[in-house]
Amino acid sequence: MLADIDEAKTLVELFFKRADATPGDPFLGAKIDGSWQTISWQEASDRVCLLAQSLRKMGLVAGDRVALVSENRPEWCMADLAIMAAGCITVPTYITNTERDHVHILDNSGARAVIVSNEKLLGPLHGAIQASGVAEHVIGIDDLHRQQAGSFEYHHWDDLVAGDAAAARTAVNERMASIGRDSTACIIYTSGTGGAPRGVMQHHGAILCNVAGAAEVLLEDFGIKDERFLSFLPLSHAYEHSGGQYLPIAVGAEIYYSEGLEKLASNIEEVRPTIMVVVPRLFEVLRTRIMKQISKQGRVANRLMDAALGVGERRADGASKFGDGFKDFVAGRLLKPKIRAKFGGRIKAMVSGGAPLNPEVGIFFEAMGLTMLQGYGQTEAGPVISCNRPKAGIKMDTVGPPLRGVDIKIAEDGEILCRGELVMHGYWQNKAETDRAIKDGWLHTGDIGHVDDAGRIVITDRKKDMIVNDKGDNIAPQKVEGMLTLQPEIGQAMVTGDKRPYVVGLIVPDAEWQLEWCQKNGKKFDCKDVQNLPEFKAVIRKAIDRVNADLSVIEKVRQFTFADEAFSIENEEMTPSMKIRRHKIRERYQERLDGLYRGEV
Repeated sequence: MLADIDEAKTLVELFFKRADATPGDPFLGAKIDGSWQTISWQEASDRVCLLAQSLRKMGLVAGDRVALVSENRPEWCMADLAIMAAGCITVPTYITNTERDHVHILDNSGARAVIVSNEKLLGPLHGAIQASGVAEHVIGIDDLHRQQAGSFEYHHWDDLVAGDAAAARTAVNERMASIGRDSTACIIYTSGTGGAPRGVMQHHGAILCNVAGAAEVLLEDFGIKDERFLSFLPLSHAYEHSGGQYLPIAVGAEIYYSEGLEKLASNIEEVRPTIMVVVPRLFEVLRTRIMKQISKQGRVANRLMDAALGVGERRADGASKFGDGFKDFVAGRLLKPKIRAKFGGRIKAMVSGGAPLNPEVGIFFEAMGLTMLQGYGQTEAGPVISCNRPKAGIKMDTVGPPLRGVDIKIAEDGEILCRGELVMHGYWQNKAETDRAIKDGWLHTGDIGHVDDAGRIVITDRKKDMIVNDKGDNIAPQKVEGMLTLQPEIGQAMVTGDKRPYVVGLIVPDAEWQLEWCQKNGKKFDCKDVQNLPEFKAVIRKAIDRVNADLSVIEKVRQFTFADEAFSIENEEMTPSMKIRRHKIRERYQERLDGLYRGEV
């Protein structure tokens, strides 16, 4: 299996190897009209080849960029492979993009064609296409209400995947013979936590290197048999693109597509995945929901939970004590099966990436009998650099050893540097930023950390996000924010304090908890009015003080204020991968945060 990945010249070639080996097996699954329906490997292969040839007939040539705007669905995977099979370059974009975002990406990438899934997503895209004037073709997966086209031509998906599949496959094979691992596969735009998105050029070899490393972890630590992935994170994000699409292709797994966050819990139980690739924020939400459900089930359930968590925490610290084995046995009979059932009952591992995972969250799921692996990386590195694995010893405050084929070293200032085939070829049309990021073949990640005695990477913070107070002390904001959001009263938080005497926080109370507080205290549920109440502020203050008790003097949150609303993708204060966009939040609330130092809030 690993040899196939190592020998493959392109992602398309790897896909064909898997499709030819098990043509009739189910490959892609989606819920249609209330029931899960699947597409076989052969059906997917035929459509990939036919669409690739249709793109060429439109006049697209090797190296042309094709934008892909769609929610996660089977056609996303087939479109991505078809674009590459046409010798072109995929430009995935988020479905949450505004017209301005689309204009930037279309202008920057020079995409000659756009594949869009439905009428709703065409809305902001249509104006961007008109404004940029670069796209010549728009392909609708679903039926589109054809507005005035202007300088581009409309096409329908069904028309482009019809024809002689065998002849199309022959043509694709001939074309792929001239494409190698160094050829650009896609341009993935960073989610913009620090400014305008930049296009990361990922070559076939970068993703194949990532996939080989991840497949080795699965193969050696869990075994590979009848794997099934549930795709939830946006496929336009490098983490899901490599880990949730090409990793399952590499191991011959099925991919099922979630219906969205609202139905994710039921989708998990129905699909019964073996591997889940998720961002930390979702694990935090799932942990909170499970804890709330258990808290309502009476004294016995709560005592079992407390006992299981105690055992898990001591085990993580290497300090197990007499009686832990019995407590774990009881929890394993009465509690853990119920928790595992909520995840379908077949989970081998849940992989967290895209942002730092609070160790407490990881320990919680481990204590519930669910193997949690924290990965680390960035879009510029394919994107996975390292991953925790049982073979190396899972330690929740680390992100594990580097993957196969990845070299790591720590710079004098503590920055983590990375080298290997996984490193991008650069930022699209941005040599200056490329030269800043890659020096002498080493990718400068911007993350601060070290390697422990067992060879596992420990991340302390983002170099550019580091708070340096007025005394020159370094403070990692993500650590403090992670601890704050584990409190039941706090839904989201951002802390700041650069060049200031102490740290202050911007707090978004947990909406469900706030509603329960209002009902219990006879208050009208109005966010702004409630947040002005001294007694409400006092409760939030107590939650912050609980966190402060476990922080050093320089890390403690001395003052806080409330945000006007939750950080979200819609208000541009979160990325689609659920990381907060600090620069956007600071732009909106800087005056209020400054007021905390003047005693005005």
